[in-house]
Amino acid sequence: MSRPPLNSPFLLGFDEIERALDRVTRSGSDGYPPYNIERLPRTENEPERLRITLAVAGFTRDQLDVSLEENQLVIRGRQAEDRERHFLHRGIAARQFQRAFLLADGMQVLGADLVNGLLSVDLVRPEPERVIKKINIIARD
Repeated sequence: MSRPPLNSPFLLGFDEIERALDRVTRSGSDGYPPYNIERLPRTENEPERLRITLAVAGFTRDQLDVSLEENQLVIRGRQAEDRERHFLHRGIAARQFQRAFLLADGMQVLGADLVNGLLSVDLVRPEPERVIKKINIIARD
């Protein structure tokens, strides 16, 4: 599916958005590993946040990498082939993956957690300060 370029004369300075859309459309869409994205409500101790949870059964903490590259959250998994084992049937393949999520400006990664084959990454967007700036009007006669 192609999308029209953002080259309208009324859309000035949207080059970054066009590059972001290009990155999203090029990202892998093979569906592995499956993931959820959920919104967690604000509590007394924590702000409202987003949680990305990936099903990474069979991966250890050392085989996973979570990094922030520019405005992308990139999650990689690498498993080495175990040559010493002799399988009669192999239905669980040692597999590599990379999942990338494009983050809006200001999003921060709070941390990552691996429990029972689920990798969770929490994100937050701090509340922006409300800025009101008074613009002086100069009278020229």
